[in-house]
Amino acid sequence: MQDNATEVTAAGIARLAGVGRAAVSNWRRRHADFPRPVGGTETSPSFALAEVESWLRKQGKLAEVPLRERVWQQLAGHPDGALTALVHAGCALLLIHERPTVWLHVSAGSDERLAAMLPAALDEVLTTRLGGAGERTVHSGRAADPAEGVNRPGGAEGVNRSSGTEGVNTARPAAPLATPAVRTPTGPQLLPSVPLLRGAAELAAEAGARQAFEFLLGRHLDANPRQYTLTPSELAGLMADLAGPTRTVLDPACGTGALLRAVDVRPAQELYAQDSAPDLAALTALRLALHSRAGVHGAAGDTLRADAYPDLRADAVLCHPPFNERNWGHDELAYDARWEYGFPARTESELAWVQHALARLTDGGTAVLLMPPAVASRRSGRRIRADLLRRGALRALVALPAGAAPPYSIPLHLWVLRRPDRTPATPEVLLVDTGRFAGEGRGGPDWAAVRDAVLDAWRPFARDGGPVERPGLARSVPVIELLDDDVDLAPGRHLPPAAAADGAEELTAVRERLGATLRLTVDLTPPPADQAPPARWPLTTVGELARAGALVLRTGGNGGHARVPVLTDHDVLAAVAPSGTLPESDEEAVLTEPGDVVVPVLGGGSVARVIDDATAGAALGRNLVLLRPDRTALDPWFLAGFLRGTANNRQASSYASTATRLDVRRLQLPRLPLDEQRRYGARFRALDEFERTLRHASRLGEHLVRGMYDGLTDGTVAPG
Repeated sequence: MQDNATEVTAAGIARLAGVGRAAVSNWRRRHADFPRPVGGTETSPSFALAEVESWLRKQGKLAEVPLRERVWQQLAGHPDGALTALVHAGCALLLIHERPTVWLHVSAGSDERLAAMLPAALDEVLTTRLGGAGERTVHSGRAADPAEGVNRPGGAEGVNRSSGTEGVNTARPAAPLATPAVRTPTGPQLLPSVPLLRGAAELAAEAGARQAFEFLLGRHLDANPRQYTLTPSELAGLMADLAGPTRTVLDPACGTGALLRAVDVRPAQELYAQDSAPDLAALTALRLALHSRAGVHGAAGDTLRADAYPDLRADAVLCHPPFNERNWGHDELAYDARWEYGFPARTESELAWVQHALARLTDGGTAVLLMPPAVASRRSGRRIRADLLRRGALRALVALPAGAAPPYSIPLHLWVLRRPDRTPATPEVLLVDTGRFAGEGRGGPDWAAVRDAVLDAWRPFARDGGPVERPGLARSVPVIELLDDDVDLAPGRHLPPAAAADGAEELTAVRERLGATLRLTVDLTPPPADQAPPARWPLTTVGELARAGALVLRTGGNGGHARVPVLTDHDVLAAVAPSGTLPESDEEAVLTEPGDVVVPVLGGGSVARVIDDATAGAALGRNLVLLRPDRTALDPWFLAGFLRGTANNRQASSYASTATRLDVRRLQLPRLPLDEQRRYGARFRALDEFERTLRHASRLGEHLVRGMYDGLTDGTVAPG
């Protein structure tokens, strides 16, 4: 089957063939029959994927393109853009998931026949699964194709991209209307996507339709890290846990649906999603329909200006709204009925989202919103905050550690709200500060500790309403204490310091451990370097070794059968224990074994980690590549050591905007006998132990310094 519409760049050709981009440039210069560019620019041309595959096979440089890589190249090189391709692929995969025999019938025969017959089949399944989303006419204004607007940059996993909802004042000019998230593509629109759809069907036959879509979406997000603001899965899970078991859930700024996917599945569940970016709304609706049997309702539109669900009363609202928006509808929505607690200032868009969430709740329903910390203390919002407190709508405010979600340098807040079904007699609000659980470097916070601390405080408070007192961590505060001129709700300003009865003893123990670690560091310091002439080794690449069977190359996945610790790229960079999680799915997770070498592919830097017995068994996270050497041919420490060379990483890296991506297949290492490899491996292993000891000493030193400052300033440590 020819796929003359899909284009591939020189970088894509290099990935297909397992070579560097320089090799592709050489082929273009040296082979007159190399395919001619069909698009792109003079400096960055693109080529027809089918022609490239044919040429590579004819030259003996490609036996067969791996199915996942072929389908990804078809999506990335789609003539109408990757987001249009994702929507088309998601529609087809939903049909395959729901009605596989219908897919088999419409896909038999020519590409033209498939494109002509598919819209009718999609209409039926989209109408059934997405509550009428597939209908060709819409009650709310102009018809919008699902591909419309898909080339707009946007968010994902709860992206900061959406806006708005409900009742616009009819005396004002008509507001833009929400439209169904997914519109059935027409035959002509689908025709360029047919090769991709057939490839996606093959992928679904191997891994399942849900896993195929998750792979394609995850790969797209990884390839465009600057375009999307993601809500980490751990944070999404915590927000869903705070909301509790619910049957009807709304996310009015859904991104690609991370928050709704985190909700525990229940019988007769209904999920409602809206986003201002049509592409994100469509992807969320398709993703949720593939994820569970819940009723899915998706809409595209500016939520604050054009609420798709004005009559909805949900059990829960989960939301990661856009931050610091000035153009949120302040002028148009001055008389909107949702501003029950006060009309938000132009600079308080987040408080508009808070009141929208409360307006969409049933009495007693819970809303959980991710907020920038300034919302808790800005003077322009103090009157609304005060009214939320007086009427018992704001139930808890949680300060998260820095690094919990983008922007990673700011410790964001979670607001937990309930639509009051009665005025509390003695209103209190729960304040929680989890800043102490911030992780090391880029490793992110200790999510298990954050979750336990928050839920252990929230659940008894929500159930009994009784006092909570955990010094330095959580406290239920009477509302009257907060109703001063500032109404500052930042938890750190209202929590008593942690008990420090054993503070001096603890600091003494830290000092002793630091001294022992520093003495060990001296013992492990490498001996003086011996001068040697520059080596002229014959070199090979990781790609060549993989093709020869000297090692197995695997990439991290998006899910797995069992809940096991996940080794993330942050864990590898910070040299810490596995700290991540993957959503449970039918996808086979890649589990690490002792002696594996793990390499991060994003962010730059020369890092390679050899898996030890303590880390073995962890699942491989995204943005990581695992190399499993044949011990009879390759020493793991030799492999890891040479992969860390600065020059080696530089020649194997590519740059897009401000992101650096490492092509592991292009990394080089010398061809040496196994005995010589082991001699180098022993030296690399000693360097690794020295490096880990230095890191440990640094962490102990920071702990000691921070503890001394805190002890001296709070009076628990004497100045001497």
